[in-house]
Amino acid sequence: MKNVAFFQDKARQVRRDLFEKFALVKQGHPGSTFSMTDVVVALYYGEYVRKDPKDKSKLYDRVIVSKGHATVSLYPVLTDLGIIPAKEWSNWGHEPSVLRVFGNTKIPGIDATSGSLGHGLGVAAGFALSYKKRKSDRRVFVVISEGELYEGSIWESLLFINHYRLDNLYIVLDRNELIILGNTESCVKLNPIAQKIAAFGFKTFECDGHDFNELLNSLDGMIGCGVPACLIMNTVKGKGVSLMEGKPEWHYWNPLSDRELELCRNDLQ
Repeated sequence: MKNVAFFQDKARQVRRDLFEKFALVKQGHPGSTFSMTDVVVALYYGEYVRKDPKDKSKLYDRVIVSKGHATVSLYPVLTDLGIIPAKEWSNWGHEPSVLRVFGNTKIPGIDATSGSLGHGLGVAAGFALSYKKRKSDRRVFVVISEGELYEGSIWESLLFINHYRLDNLYIVLDRNELIILGNTESCVKLNPIAQKIAAFGFKTFECDGHDFNELLNSLDGMIGCGVPACLIMNTVKGKGVSLMEGKPEWHYWNPLSDRELELCRNDLQ
């Protein structure tokens, strides 16, 4: 039985660390980052993403953040786990650092340079197929956004993954119902997402993406289920900061007054 309080405390700390970094560098995508923070904490601290048994400074499994503007959600966790050198995190915003708002493969633990939406799932499928052919037990996790479902490359990748029965690939869909233009169901209706993805031969799971009991149980169900799997997380854009929650304008960082900074920090305690 995993300690839910441990994961909750870690998630609060990660959001605090990220918020302070966003405030320092005055750029980033806090809405999209905070909506997926909890699953990042669950994946790494729950050891679904495993370290390399031969070199603990490296990861054994792959994580692709297809919604590349939220790759920063991994940085505090990878730093805490000793994958990213601590000086890179502390230097970012002060001194030269390898870290950037968009992740790239020069950053330890970042397995794909992403940001052009819809491409990360295809990259993940390539990794998964390679591991299958080599009879490796490595896992591939890929986080996609529902906005990426507007990209045809996502649906092509689902066909490919099902064709090759890539049951070592686990899709996590961050469903916060918002893109820059507003509510996704108002822009171009996506529902019923679970049924559509299931029709491609996937086993689908659905949960509250901020409830660690549900998250961990869903991840447990996905691992080793024997077929390609997708977890649809219902989340809140900007989760944890009331000023940002559910607001499309917080896709990007916005200037904050001293009073607003204080209110955000209070929310993150």
